[in-house]
Amino acid sequence: MSMKLRFGYFAGFAAVALLLGACVGADEGDLPGAGEVVVEDALDPKASDVSVTISANQAAVPAGESPFVTVTFTNNARHAVKLLSLYTADGELEEDLFVVSLEGKQVDYIGPHYKRPAPEKEDFVVLAPGKSLTRDVSLASFYDLTQTGDYTIQYAADLTKQTADQTITLASNEASLWIEGRANPVIDGAAGAEPAGGSSFLTSSVSFTKCTATQQGTIMSALGASSSMADDAAIYLSGSPTASARYTTWFGAFSSGGWSTAKSHFDAIKNALDTKPLTFNCGCKKQYYAYVYPNQPYIIYPCAVFWKAPLSGTDSMGGTIIHELSHFTVVAGTDDYAYGQTNAKALAKSDPNKALFNADNHEYFAENTPFLQ
Repeated sequence: MSMKLRFGYFAGFAAVALLLGACVGADEGDLPGAGEVVVEDALDPKASDVSVTISANQAAVPAGESPFVTVTFTNNARHAVKLLSLYTADGELEEDLFVVSLEGKQVDYIGPHYKRPAPEKEDFVVLAPGKSLTRDVSLASFYDLTQTGDYTIQYAADLTKQTADQTITLASNEASLWIEGRANPVIDGAAGAEPAGGSSFLTSSVSFTKCTATQQGTIMSALGASSSMADDAAIYLSGSPTASARYTTWFGAFSSGGWSTAKSHFDAIKNALDTKPLTFNCGCKKQYYAYVYPNQPYIIYPCAVFWKAPLSGTDSMGGTIIHELSHFTVVAGTDDYAYGQTNAKALAKSDPNKALFNADNHEYFAENTPFLQ
């Protein structure tokens, strides 16, 4: 991941932004009612359009309690703005939205990394001019809080999953609180896993949890596509380093160091497919492609969109598996800075270093659709 998934853009009927049920601690009269503000009337926020404030709900949090922070988003613009719900910490965190530090040193995000489809209207919340949205967010299951001490928490997110503009960021003040150390949660995604039958293209073991026989067969076919893609990418990168169209489209301006990084990543992805025990947990019903916990190799959770994807090609089943494998810290340690080909290409142009650690850029390089030499 960061633990992956895909969204479909603005087609279909007009959907009213769901603000009332999503807002915590806001008066109904302070929010736009149904029908007043729709997604089509709202704009992506520009710099300073939205301010973010954060506060801690208590000064000290013992080990038996969950640390919460309150985050408020305020629209300072004269027009309505829209934000993907994932940026507003709606429900459980699905993104690394906070900088959590212990005595000045940032701690790890240990939550899931998703592959998403392109966003649809219902994936947004809308803020009318001057209005605010408040969330209470638990950090316990998403950040490494194993050490006792004084923590600072800051909301910090760029909007690369919403817009190709790589410069738009949201950042808050810092909140402080003392947290007593607690064990990280154990998520046993491989519990009850059953081994798959033999495979001619993989030497690793493959097992399944909560997968039907049909799903198991589909995954084995997808693994065949993944293996072919990984082999092709690894062979390509074993050649002479060059500023080829394929490399520069997905990883940006050529450098020998960048090429070496991409090569090491795909060698590790190929090694994972060839030699590591892979587990697929089919319990996810969300409208995403898949997700993983980066510190829990090699368990992959395919979701609803995965089953509708083609075996190969752009945003395919095979490519999704490569995307997810790249998230594991023992493989490539990628993140999800940008989703989709358009945003991934923009990221490669604006920040090659981030592109080399963005999971979608690895997926699109491997899928190579449309074909680039």
